[in-house]
Amino acid sequence: MRFDVISDWWEVVAPYAPLMLDAAFFVLQITVCVVLLSWVVGLVVALCRASNFKLLQWPARFFIWFIRGTPALVQIFIVYFGLPQFGISMSPFVAGTLALALNGGSYVAEIIRGGLIGIPKGQRESALALGLSRATAMRRVILPQVVRVIIPPISNEIASSLKNTSLLSTITLMELTLQTEVIVASTFRPFEFYIFTALIYLLMTTTCIYGLQIMERRYAVRY
Repeated sequence: MRFDVISDWWEVVAPYAPLMLDAAFFVLQITVCVVLLSWVVGLVVALCRASNFKLLQWPARFFIWFIRGTPALVQIFIVYFGLPQFGISMSPFVAGTLALALNGGSYVAEIIRGGLIGIPKGQRESALALGLSRATAMRRVILPQVVRVIIPPISNEIASSLKNTSLLSTITLMELTLQTEVIVASTFRPFEFYIFTALIYLLMTTTCIYGLQIMERRYAVRY
């Protein structure tokens, strides 16, 4: 009986599976762009936040406060619908990627800052005592250690970025969620297709997290 149910479900979904898998691949492409940009944003903001200069600290504090205190969907609307009022127009892909990268960057910044705080001050002082400049000490001594510390929370942030791509359906970007909505509108079979969409997202996030767990075990800090 259960096999019959699964068979009937697959018969409904199968003709549209290639379209949905193509959309899923597009989701992965967006996620890669978002993650890379969010790491750049997060690193810059974290270094500004940890700086001794107030001129760098306060903009970084405001950025983190604003982004973490507002919904990602509102941020997407601000970038896509709001910025054109000031003559800054972007395609749905660029606007969506930028908005999600800024959103993720605020969380990555706090993750990196937490990692920086977790590194003993003696590490930096020893590097400076050896004649390294502050920038070189940060690049060659501090940041490599931070990377090992922050792998677990970064894994969660990558999974969140992947799932947040579903919000881009609201600005007509044909990713997996919007593709599913279009199919549901033509077939009137929401349960079957949303279940299939959920399974695809689950497969992608699980694979991503598992891969990062392997990396975490490989580069874990040994005590």
